[in-house]
Amino acid sequence: MSPYKNLERIASPADLRALERRELALIADELRAFLIESVSKTGGHLSSNLGTVELTIALHYVFNTPEDRIVWDVGHQTYGHKILTGRREAMSTLRRWGGISGFPRRCESEYDTFGTAHSSTSISAALGMAAAARVRGEDRQSIAVIGDGAMSAGMAFEALNNAGDMEGVNLLVILNDNEMSISPPVGALTKILARLMSGSTYNTARRVGEKVLGMAPSVAELARKVEEHVKGMITPGTLFEEFGFHYYGPIDGHDLDALVPTLQNLRKLKGPQFLHVITRKGQGYKLAEADPILYHGVSKFDRNAGIQSNKTGGKLTYTQVFGDWLCDMAATDPRIVGITPAMREGSGLVRFQQEFPDRYYDVGIAEQHALTFAAGMACEGYRPVVAIYSTFLQRAYDQLVHDIALQNLPVVLAVDRGGLVGADGATHHGAFDLSFLSCIPNMVVMAPADENECRQMLYTAVCHDGPTAVRYPRGSGTGLAPETAMTALPIGKAETKRQGKRIALLAFGSMVNTAVAVGDVLDATVVNMRFIKPLDDALIVDLASKHDLLVTIEENTVIGGAGSEVARIIEALAERPRMLRLGLPDHFIDHGEQGQLLASVGLDKDGILASIAKAYPINS
Repeated sequence: MSPYKNLERIASPADLRALERRELALIADELRAFLIESVSKTGGHLSSNLGTVELTIALHYVFNTPEDRIVWDVGHQTYGHKILTGRREAMSTLRRWGGISGFPRRCESEYDTFGTAHSSTSISAALGMAAAARVRGEDRQSIAVIGDGAMSAGMAFEALNNAGDMEGVNLLVILNDNEMSISPPVGALTKILARLMSGSTYNTARRVGEKVLGMAPSVAELARKVEEHVKGMITPGTLFEEFGFHYYGPIDGHDLDALVPTLQNLRKLKGPQFLHVITRKGQGYKLAEADPILYHGVSKFDRNAGIQSNKTGGKLTYTQVFGDWLCDMAATDPRIVGITPAMREGSGLVRFQQEFPDRYYDVGIAEQHALTFAAGMACEGYRPVVAIYSTFLQRAYDQLVHDIALQNLPVVLAVDRGGLVGADGATHHGAFDLSFLSCIPNMVVMAPADENECRQMLYTAVCHDGPTAVRYPRGSGTGLAPETAMTALPIGKAETKRQGKRIALLAFGSMVNTAVAVGDVLDATVVNMRFIKPLDDALIVDLASKHDLLVTIEENTVIGGAGSEVARIIEALAERPRMLRLGLPDHFIDHGEQGQLLASVGLDKDGILASIAKAYPINS
């Protein structure tokens, strides 16, 4: 007999809403067990999804989804939502090529009302939906579910500010407060929430919530009692009410007997409402409860034994190379500071925080602030190093242009996850950075071909008196151990890896090793370009004079990428060779294994050979 006999009855939220309330606890138990089993087989986000099981059930039980809109901030806590909305069987394909996404996608289900994967967008999106309903005269609810980490970002407060002053919109913001984002959260708001939960105020409020909301009184009585017992007593309540919201809570986010009647009452109310729920990341799986960071994003694992430490001593990842370099550099240069927008673990800054706590700054989920904060420190003589994912750097583009590059400040951007990242898919691929970085005046942009080059480029960047970016891919390098000694590379100079005939392959960063393999087959010249900006113009002109075909290869969108700049140089020549630019195509690339994705866009060895053969047939 299936261990999920109750869960298997739920093909849609309508089936869930047909149940008696007492049956929901059985669904919660089976849903949590199914999540653990499923994610252990596919990998994915685990702790965050275990923490929202009851909240997900309560939302779909109370609200008429998809007519009522639910927007899940970040979206990495929506596996339970996917399962309850008809995708239980598809969970075996989660984050795999051709399978379902690890985040909400509008094209995947009508219940995914808004595509999310980056933080702090839910309130804005849900407010837009609520405003549309008001204009159309539709009586439906818009709900934004946002975590405490995402709540600290500026965009969330911009939306609150707008919503509180907008009449006639039915918007419910649910703060899923679990004291966690990915890394432990930081900032004043976090401290306010922590102070609330730690003392008698929280316990009193929780009892009030159970008494006032759990009994399902009339709307008028509900409002009167909440006003009497809660308003003014809870600091966050005062904060959010100043924005024009009616604040309720905090309540236990794992207690269906508290969640369901509370949501049923709130559904009857008009205008902007704010519900504060307390959950636990990893709830119901002791290993994840004990270490929610380790179990935040997981590879396949044995759900009984848990995640085992990696004792294989394999290749260094580029993230590890960066983390080690930063510690080594900080030990010799007191001007070095490390800055991260809430990605301590992912960006490789754990050791740096431990060894240099006074020079480590986690600014929270606030990429814009991170860059301007770095600019301010650079003005005072420091050498800020901002560790940031390529896809997150997109959120701080204005600050990069106006606050750093325009003032020619010596800020180093350690751009992690450049190129295709794999299972996280289109929202997390670093597909555009070479394009948007190299068009900015004063920028120096580098991409390493291996681990040692990454270390030397980072050193080159910190020695340069201006803004720099070192862009490296996700995952392991080539296996080349970085040299302890650090030597600055000559800026704008490429390296010829192989001398050949007729064809010259100009490869950038992660594509260099593949280009060498292609060059061996074609007897082609292979160049590790190293610098995207400035390019080695002299070498490019020389290559153009000696070869029939120049091929640029980059793991970046081909539109506006490094190849475009090489083409600009070639076009100025009186006599020029043919040119082929290879890179990522002009569409968003789905999720899957990194090698699989590269092959799908023709950036593996066979794909590059095929493209060259089509553009430049060579008679054997």
